[in-house]
Amino acid sequence: MSKAKNQDSRLVAETIEKLRELVFASDPDTFLGSMNDVAKQLGVGIVTTQQATRILEHEGLLAIKRGPGGGYYGIRPNDEALERSFSAFMRSHNIDYTEAFETTVSLDCDLVQAAAELPAEITQTKINNLLNNIELCENAEDCIQFEVAFRGTLFDLVDKPLLQLLARVAMQQYKASPHHALFDGQFDLELWRIGRKRILRAILTEDSELAYFEAQRYRTLCRSWIRS
Repeated sequence: MSKAKNQDSRLVAETIEKLRELVFASDPDTFLGSMNDVAKQLGVGIVTTQQATRILEHEGLLAIKRGPGGGYYGIRPNDEALERSFSAFMRSHNIDYTEAFETTVSLDCDLVQAAAELPAEITQTKINNLLNNIELCENAEDCIQFEVAFRGTLFDLVDKPLLQLLARVAMQQYKASPHHALFDGQFDLELWRIGRKRILRAILTEDSELAYFEAQRYRTLCRSWIRS
């Protein structure tokens, strides 16, 4: 690649990053201006601006409105678009559901610990509902549904958007798999139930260290199932 092309590529990359910063520095649906206005704000030419805006449109961060009052608006990608992008990333890098699920269970440890730091009056009703529902689980599909509810409850209690995204995509891939490796084969329903109940009860007692310990113990159990 020639020196001139290298410089052009760097300029476009720098412009894309500046435009992202401009979008995130503004509220969603903020009018950024016309093509000329955006080019002036970024300090580059029209061609470079066009290249940068195409990338951000693809990322779901920029929208074009035509006609009177039209121009470029900074937006935010919705959760469904982010999930599709993340799922595509996992597929392109050959990250299967077992690896994603194992990562999710590992990250659960911090999530569980954070939930146990909350006052019991905040967590009691939701955690008790889970404790009641876990007794009704009799097969792999029941366990999968419980896992979805378990994480949904924790996400209601603790704001962790990145972990929530990872958990949703991992669970979607898991449910789409023809072989549920975690909840079949070496899976022991009673051991699974005991592990989850220990975690839930630790959250209720507001003992964050115990909750973290139990989450780590459950992680070790899951890893043994996955790897076998």
